[in-house]
Amino acid sequence: MIEYWPLAGILVVIAGFALRFNPLLVVAAAALVTGLLGHMGVIQVISLLGKGFNDNRFITVVYIVLPVIGLLERFGLQQRARTMIENMRGATVGRLLIAYLAFRQILAALGLTSVAGHPQTVRPLVAPMAEAAARKQDPNATEDDIEAVKAMAAATDNVGVFFGEDVFIAIGSILLIQGVLKADGIDIAPIHLSLWAIPTAICAFVIHAFRLWRFDRRLRAAGTPAA
Repeated sequence: MIEYWPLAGILVVIAGFALRFNPLLVVAAAALVTGLLGHMGVIQVISLLGKGFNDNRFITVVYIVLPVIGLLERFGLQQRARTMIENMRGATVGRLLIAYLAFRQILAALGLTSVAGHPQTVRPLVAPMAEAAARKQDPNATEDDIEAVKAMAAATDNVGVFFGEDVFIAIGSILLIQGVLKADGIDIAPIHLSLWAIPTAICAFVIHAFRLWRFDRRLRAAGTPAA
């Protein structure tokens, strides 16, 4: 007979998130409840949690970098990024973000998806640089305009990594697509999926670059004094 008691861990997760408890504590408590209701000992559950963390420790390595980024920001990283853009002639939001889009997409296509990202690149560098470029283009830019610039910087990172990573043959998304297709009787080699991802990546780059160009034009027009 199937026992459904171990599924109570799901209720722990739902209740914990609904009550806004610490997510790490909620997940750990849910794992402990599930293990105990599945007739496992406390030591065995903790051992499995430790083994899972150790086996996937490479995923959490990126968090070691975050305190370093915080220290760099504290000592003026964003200000330096803004100053650099202010001193560059011809720097605009569109040009900057198109260059970052190409950089992000190429690295993602090579499998280097963790080299850049929101916490380690967009927030401390790309967004402040884009903001400085926007203020150069339109000295009267409002806070809403600046927030739109920051949102576009974040969106550029998303587009670059999302459509670039599928070009890399060993990325998880490619293996997931292959597994889903194989379950439906369609057997396709990962290399073919990667090759067909290239036209999609190119189209994504062109479309988003066009959006950035239009966004750049709007900022430039807003900053042009009326005759």
